[in-house]
Amino acid sequence: MLAIPVCSMPSAIAASPVPSPESAPVPLTAVEVEVIGVFVNAVKLLGIPKSVGEIYGLLFIAPDPLPLDALVARLDISKGSASQGLKVLRAFGAVKQVYVGGDRRDHYAAETELKKLAAGFIREEIKPRLESGAERLERLKALAGRENSERGEFFRSRVSKLAQWHARSQEVMPLLSGMLD
Repeated sequence: MLAIPVCSMPSAIAASPVPSPESAPVPLTAVEVEVIGVFVNAVKLLGIPKSVGEIYGLLFIAPDPLPLDALVARLDISKGSASQGLKVLRAFGAVKQVYVGGDRRDHYAAETELKKLAAGFIREEIKPRLESGAERLERLKALAGRENSERGEFFRSRVSKLAQWHARSQEVMPLLSGMLD
């Protein structure tokens, strides 16, 4: 067996570990890129960070559950961004943690039932915003009621219109939730 002394190697070569095939990220396929793009566009419409769409897209098209480090490597995103994205997706019920035997890492898989995705989004995003909208509407009613300028009546009519819209949205939410169950 031939031994090469480490001290005779250039320091960059001696210090860099040889990458194993398991640690090298697998490049995204054209199909994966396109599916990820679909979900990135969807989350942009909803005002959700791009990384959330990237993570969901990759998990959606992945045949097997993926650990956090695979998401980081394959999507070229930070560990913090991946962790936050998974937190958002778990809150929506869009991903689930999956046990993979022989591996201590947490693995994640996409929830693919549209009604579960929509119900999670309604529960986590829409309902809280409607509730905070009700509080804001009450403040607006009080402010508009005290407005004595020539625009006061106009303000009150517009706040009344907002109240009607809010009431309609409150009526629609149970119907939407019921259709998803």
